[in-house]
Amino acid sequence: MKKVTRRTSPIDNQFSPAIHPAIQRIYSARGVLSDSDAELGLARLFPASALAGLEAALDLLVVALEQRQRILVVGDFDADGATSSALSVLALKAMGVAHVEYLVPNRFEYGYGLTPEIVEVALSRSPDLLVTVDNGISSIDGVAFAKKNGLKVLVTDHHLPGRELPIADAIVNPNQPGCDFPSKNLAGVGVIFYVMTALRTRLSELGWFEAQGIVQPNMADFLDIVALGTVADVVPLDQNNRILVHNGLRRMRAGRCRPGIKSLAEVAKRNLSNVVASDMGFALGPRLNAAGRLDDMSHGIECLLEDNPGISREMAVELDELNAERRSIEGGMQQEALYVLKQLHLDRESMPYGLCLHQKDWHQGVIGILASRIKDKYNRPVIVFASAGNGELKGSARSIAGFHIRDALDAVASRLPHVIHKFGGHAMAAGLSIAEEHYGEFQQAFDEEARRVLNEENLRGEILSDGPLVSEELDLPFAQILRDAGPWGQGFPEPIFDNELELLDQRIVGEKHLKLVFGIPGTNRVIDGIAFNIDLAAWPNRDAKKVWLAYRLDINEFRGVQSPQLMVEEIRPL
Repeated sequence: MKKVTRRTSPIDNQFSPAIHPAIQRIYSARGVLSDSDAELGLARLFPASALAGLEAALDLLVVALEQRQRILVVGDFDADGATSSALSVLALKAMGVAHVEYLVPNRFEYGYGLTPEIVEVALSRSPDLLVTVDNGISSIDGVAFAKKNGLKVLVTDHHLPGRELPIADAIVNPNQPGCDFPSKNLAGVGVIFYVMTALRTRLSELGWFEAQGIVQPNMADFLDIVALGTVADVVPLDQNNRILVHNGLRRMRAGRCRPGIKSLAEVAKRNLSNVVASDMGFALGPRLNAAGRLDDMSHGIECLLEDNPGISREMAVELDELNAERRSIEGGMQQEALYVLKQLHLDRESMPYGLCLHQKDWHQGVIGILASRIKDKYNRPVIVFASAGNGELKGSARSIAGFHIRDALDAVASRLPHVIHKFGGHAMAAGLSIAEEHYGEFQQAFDEEARRVLNEENLRGEILSDGPLVSEELDLPFAQILRDAGPWGQGFPEPIFDNELELLDQRIVGEKHLKLVFGIPGTNRVIDGIAFNIDLAAWPNRDAKKVWLAYRLDINEFRGVQSPQLMVEEIRPL
């Protein structure tokens, strides 16, 4: 049973009465203490000039434009990499680049990043300038190989650097040493958006657009892509990222977004007119990611690049089918993983603090999702491995609050340098490669590192509640206020409330979901609720007439009619 902790809000906030008192309390608990802190206009974005390496990057790009050089964008095979690649190509074309292409490594053939092998592929396209997006900061050998072959290299990335930086011609990464950019949480797509925006400004100052007879692009036109990549990459939504996501969502709701994003929303059965950040994370993002997980991420990038709505719809349908296949594969792997853990007869006390799982036939493209599912179930850091051939295992890691997964891998690598071939990532997610023969040794070392950092309290799990809602707030207008107060997401979590309510009805729907009807205290009104993946051994509970529950207040839309609905996170009979 998870511990419930109520968030506390500082009393010295400076909000105006225009902001609902409950929203003031919620914002304050997340470090937003004034109207200006809550302001999400584009004018409040941090200036690009604070990014280290930006001037050198712009010099490279301006020369490439003026000399009509061939630019090759090298991306990553996830949603952040796909959106970064698409934005780069679209923006550079809009600014008059004559020759720009993209290249995304197939994860099953080349692995992650700008490796020497992917540079070999790049050379066949005769580029003058390589631009990495969402990767490159750890590509020491790949950048060196590209430079040896006469290529200019611009690295744009957001991942944490290692002890050594690549010898690129320019590096733009808010997390590189010496960078004073105030937000370290930009996704890869956010970094390249900043670079492209600064390039537009530089070219405008040079009179480039007038000289070329080109209409100066409006960089806000790319914010739908930025919003999708930022949310899908689960980076913390600090104010700067919230501004980017908020304005991207506004464009989507107004119908001013890429045909591919419209098509992804359609196949995911999401209404763009009221789309929210969670739709990017749980509906559009997974369909885009499915291409890189099971096939080739170029399918996803092409969907984002496509101008023809009919063609983009066909592409989105293919991505939807890939996502359905991914869900099926993941479901089978999850059953196998849970069976393996059950056979070990581990209880919470004897289970490793840092959990490693491996089966020879597990799919490389799905291990990250499986790691996330197991992490959620057992509330401990998890690394899932799949065989990559030639005696190598590739692992995908997911972590919990209080355990920086990349730092943990760095600690293991420092202690046992022969075990980890390579690794990278950030606080909550990482990837690595090890020799299969060292799996047992790594498994033990990872658990030891987890035990060094974590304690039983960390592993118990916690629900952070924003307290109860009063009866007048359990309605559709306040649910809309909550929705408008977003975007909510990683680092700026959607509010969870807890109340004691009368339970009027309960029934199972869809095999393992619990449909509920609650009475609202002091009124004659009722409100619906749903608890997904309920414990069927405990529910339905016909003896439960009154319950305590932790929930999110959401809006359900059915046949054009909206109603408030409680999305139940935890429910206990009283």
